Amino acid sequence: MLSGRALALAVLAWSLLKVAVRRLFDDGPSGLALFRENYDADGLPPLSPAERAALPRFSRCIACGRCDLGEAERIAASKGAYRGLMTVVLASSRSMPDFDAAALALAHVPEEVLAEKERICPTGVPFRELAGFVRAKARAQAAPSADGAGSGEPSALALVAAVTSPAADLDPSSADRAAPEAT
Repeated sequence: MLSGRALALAVLAWSLLKVAVRRLFDDGPSGLALFRENYDADGLPPLSPAERAALPRFSRCIACGRCDLGEAERIAASKGAYRGLMTVVLASSRSMPDFDAAALALAHVPEEVLAEKERICPTGVPFRELAGFVRAKARAQAAPSADGAGSGEPSALALVAAVTSPAADLDPSSADRAAPEAT
């Protein structure tokens, strides 16, 4: 009976042989088709080479919180969908997020605010580019693709966008935003 290093080498050799034989005779999916088969149900879309190259720029965030300054009104108006830009950036750049939820949160932040946050970010996180990436991935997950991937169901973002407009919620003249009277 083998033990130690010899056993490890035997197991490794057997695994290599199985993989080689499987590749010679298996006509199953490989590459992107295999990726989709394994990860579409998890909502993990493939990334293009350009998207992979952009990820290091998205993950420059050092969690300093400067981008959350002045966001209290948008956070309150979102009713829990948006918890601040720093949270969205960290969640969207450290791992593959729930793109629908991230896009829903970003729907509460206008492009001009994202541009302003880019100017004050000490590490130069490209907020607008990150938002575009997240929104594109959310749309791609919601839309059925030519190979049948995608849910085909409306995303949470589309449903919420049809019901409410974040810009309307931020209107300071809104009745529910009126300042309480002093007592």
